[in-house]
Amino acid sequence: MEKIPMTRGGHTALETELKHLKTVERPAIIKAIAEAREHGDLSENAEYHSAKEKQSFIEGRVKELEGAISLADVIDPAKLSGTIKFGAKVTLVDEDTDEEKTYQIVGEYEANIEKGLLNIKSPIARALIGKDEGDSVEVRTPGGVRSYEVLKIVYA
Repeated sequence: MEKIPMTRGGHTALETELKHLKTVERPAIIKAIAEAREHGDLSENAEYHSAKEKQSFIEGRVKELEGAISLADVIDPAKLSGTIKFGAKVTLVDEDTDEEKTYQIVGEYEANIEKGLLNIKSPIARALIGKDEGDSVEVRTPGGVRSYEVLKIVYA
């Protein structure tokens, strides 16, 4: 099995979500299923079917999180330096619009574009890997080719 790279913060977030699912969500859904069973005929019991569906989702997510945590390769970006690699916080400027954006390159389980956390497998991250400050990068995105200049690289 292939290791899954992630930052310490991403690993902690997955462990926190897993603990919440096991200690809060799982017992609550078991209680909801028990209460729905008390209402009688299960074939026409919408509460029961809804609770069972939610239980299925929770159990699936628990298995997914346990798998990701077991394969985690926790990388400390503070120990890295140099060209862009996993964990780097990169400030880019769009060469067409002069808009500045800052992203941190993280693993797929912690990626969140709204928070500036860029999946290592995304087209932008793949194009940035190995680049240095001042380099120009062309990125093929679903919206077309974009050009960026790397302004700053920080490992924290």
